[in-house]
Amino acid sequence: MKKHLFTSESVTEGHPDKICDQISDAVLDEILRYDLRYHLPPYRKKRGGKRGSRVACETFVTVGLIVVGGEITTKCYVDLPLLVRNLIKDIGYTRPEFGFEYETCAILNAIGRQSPDIALGVDTGGAGDQGAMFGYACKETKELMPLPIMLAHGLTRRLAQMRKKGILDYLGPDGKSQVTVEYQDGKPVRVDAVVLSTQHTEKILNAKKTHITDEAKEELIEKVIEAVIPGRLLDKRTKYLVNPTGKFLTGGPKSDTGMTGRKIIVDTYGGRALHGGGAFSGKDPTKVDRSASYMARYIAKNLVAAGIADECCIQLAYAIGVKDPVSVMIDTYGTGRINEKRIVELVKKHFSLTPERIIRELDLWRPIYRKTACYGHLGREEEGFSWEKRDKAETLRKEVGL
Repeated sequence: MKKHLFTSESVTEGHPDKICDQISDAVLDEILRYDLRYHLPPYRKKRGGKRGSRVACETFVTVGLIVVGGEITTKCYVDLPLLVRNLIKDIGYTRPEFGFEYETCAILNAIGRQSPDIALGVDTGGAGDQGAMFGYACKETKELMPLPIMLAHGLTRRLAQMRKKGILDYLGPDGKSQVTVEYQDGKPVRVDAVVLSTQHTEKILNAKKTHITDEAKEELIEKVIEAVIPGRLLDKRTKYLVNPTGKFLTGGPKSDTGMTGRKIIVDTYGGRALHGGGAFSGKDPTKVDRSASYMARYIAKNLVAAGIADECCIQLAYAIGVKDPVSVMIDTYGTGRINEKRIVELVKKHFSLTPERIIRELDLWRPIYRKTACYGHLGREEEGFSWEKRDKAETLRKEVGL
């Protein structure tokens, strides 16, 4: 029997990098609302015709300061300070004791316009940049995602829920989780270790103010870890590391700088799949870093849902300003029920692969992006996550006779 361990991590919405991702996507959403209101399409339909905005928004956060920059071309006015302060308030930085507070932080606007040289190729339907994007699916969870990343996201979402509902009122907005899963012959069988690090107030410190109390650790294990991870995956050998440094009073931007796009593995498959290196947040869907990654996930998920493979990775590669991908690659890791050349033919036949058609098929020109910025862009079978549909699985299954 072959055994191995695999680990994935997640972070909460109050983590400095995730603050930045949410701000960048909130700016994008505000601009897309304007474009929808005035019926501006993502691409020009004819020479001289109107088209929608172009957004590539980056955010940087540090002690007491938020810098919003990037390249944006739009006729929309965004009240940036109001938008950012409301978002920081919603995340939970409302108490001075956390070292960062929505009413007092400084906000700097450093946004410029998109290069007209890029627009030449994009406005006519070409890709907004070159690069390779990956999608992945497997049968480890009902969402057809790897188990470690889904458990890690579940823990960080649970932390936020316990904090916002006031059930664990000592929790702060910043936090991390990490889950190590043991595999036997490629199948997940148990959780070997769980790391849970959460910002907190002094309320749960021991008398010496050096560590959180054992009672607090037990409460976090019971109300967060055991509430998320199925009991069948936990046993006496499972290791629980709750705030392993002892305490986590100083968190958020007071303790660490944050930037948009620094959690690309958290955002995708937790390290289980290949990654082209491009981040998602703050980019409108003409940027294939985002839209083609969503399409690749959509394709991989439908192939696995159809039973064509138990595990599937797809790569789509693009050249800037060019509509069609320069390459399409499929790897089923030996689990495919038909050969991979035939699968590529099916993909090209049944899925839209040009940026313009991806946007249309997945309905991506909508203000849906802020909610994607935390707890993963993938595996979220919720409203708005159109790339998680399985609507082509039956057609694919019938075509190959499964």
